[in-house]
Amino acid sequence: MRALQYLNKYLYKYRVRLLLGLFFTVSAKIFAVVAPSLVGDSITRVSEYLSTESGDLPALKRILLQNIGMIIGAALISGGFTFTMRQTIINVSRYIEFDLKNEIYQHYQKLSLNFYKQNRTGDLMNRISEDVSKVRMYFGPAIMYSINTVALFVIVISYMVSVAPMLTLYALAPLPFLSFAIYRLSRAIHKRSTVVQEYLSKLSAFAQEMFSGIGVLKANAIENTANLKMANLASVSQAKNMHLVQVQSWFFPLMILLIGFSNILVIFIGGNQYINGSIELGVLAEFIIYVNMLTWPVATVGWVTSIVQQAEASQQRINEFLGQEPEIQSPLKPTKTKSFDIHFEDVSFQYDDALAPALENINFKLESGKTLAVLGKVGSGKTTLINLIGRLYDTSSGMVKIGGVDVRQVDLNALRQAIAYVPQEAFLFSDTLNNNIKFGDQSATKKEIETVAKWAAVHDNIMDFNEGYQTIIGERGVSLSGGQKQRISIARALIKKPKILLLDDALSAVDTETEETILEKLQHNFQGITTIIVCHRISSAKNADYIMVLDKGKVSQYGSHNELINKDGYYADLYAKQQVDKTVLES
Repeated sequence: MRALQYLNKYLYKYRVRLLLGLFFTVSAKIFAVVAPSLVGDSITRVSEYLSTESGDLPALKRILLQNIGMIIGAALISGGFTFTMRQTIINVSRYIEFDLKNEIYQHYQKLSLNFYKQNRTGDLMNRISEDVSKVRMYFGPAIMYSINTVALFVIVISYMVSVAPMLTLYALAPLPFLSFAIYRLSRAIHKRSTVVQEYLSKLSAFAQEMFSGIGVLKANAIENTANLKMANLASVSQAKNMHLVQVQSWFFPLMILLIGFSNILVIFIGGNQYINGSIELGVLAEFIIYVNMLTWPVATVGWVTSIVQQAEASQQRINEFLGQEPEIQSPLKPTKTKSFDIHFEDVSFQYDDALAPALENINFKLESGKTLAVLGKVGSGKTTLINLIGRLYDTSSGMVKIGGVDVRQVDLNALRQAIAYVPQEAFLFSDTLNNNIKFGDQSATKKEIETVAKWAAVHDNIMDFNEGYQTIIGERGVSLSGGQKQRISIARALIKKPKILLLDDALSAVDTETEETILEKLQHNFQGITTIIVCHRISSAKNADYIMVLDKGKVSQYGSHNELINKDGYYADLYAKQQVDKTVLES
């Protein structure tokens, strides 16, 4: 149970409730054991009455009625304590489930992009849902039934020893065999539970990818292929589950078998002791009831063991992620920036899984309030350059400075609050258009939302919907066109009122006329903002203060529009080609 030790902090947090649960459990068991002793006493009284010729029948009836009343009363009190026990301990398990899910979710958000490149979304979802549910069972039913079993054993066995020590020894003789069987089966369950959870993650990851890419599946008519792969994964998962169930199925029959042996020993040994006059008939009846009272708790030992082993396997998987430190962390003593100029000093960067650097010896300085356009072929390092400014990655060598301060010395939250970033692929949430724009500033007013939507040239499109800004869009904005998604993402960035605006090919899905409208609005309404525009069209770059061309991670050209069109190179060639294309379209 080493992995589950991580959760001891939650046991301490809810210690008062758990101690109350322990009190209610012990109280319930104390009243539960009253009935067998009263039954035994009643049988002994009847036996004594029948063995004597002159008995007091009214007195016997009075005693029996009194015992019956006490049995009913004890049962009601025990039931009340049992109900309170369940409400206390099971509620604690739900509180801990809530806390653990929040802890995992918050940790997920802190982890760097590399983590998400290396792990599949379905697996992440499975660990925060299925694995946490398994762990909750440990805090709820497992703890509750364990306390219940221990309390019952201590109380019942203590009383049995005080009444008939030798008979108690025979009644408990099968327990060492039970302990050994539980130990062996528990180890097997732990190993098989781990495998089951791993395959459940694979199933979740595959299903999540297929649902996300359902459009591609349908467009290429490969549903049958996907179904076959899903069926194969499900078959293997089923086999692993059956492998686990085969071990779990041994528990209950084994418990009942050993309890059966205990009953046989009690009846045989106790019967002989009664015949020899060592014990009374009522004691024998009591022991039979006590042994059978232990049947369910002993039977639950197997179930609880199974729960604990599955929780251990699940928590081990959770700990793998909780134990990972974010690669990108805020400094302990952050430095504040006084301005928002951007300076790259000999910056190089290489991805972990790449053979060549994405950026190599990049040097440039962009003054605060100026605009830089970045162009280059696919894979030239444009997006990587943008990611380094917001510290989505840290440089392999060199330094990125904002306001003269190394970004690694700036508070991470403050840095990203000052930056508005519109990625290549616009990501929208399954929510209203209003809330998708407001995501950039939760305190934004309706007027502010409409204003930035107009600046992003998407207001008229929004008003064409029946519900306007309250229109709920599909997952990832599936119900919108590519251009609409990009413009809503731009509006979301603009409402943030950033100090630095990063547009990563954010105008690729809009026409030239709309593009010019948006850039004109940005230039007019966002003066003083340091802006970097990654683009592939001259129309997006021509009005920038500076233009940088990247080629295989290196700066091949740097200057203004007028300077670069008069120099041989990528920019002049692209300008000439796009001018020809424009002429052809106009004709």
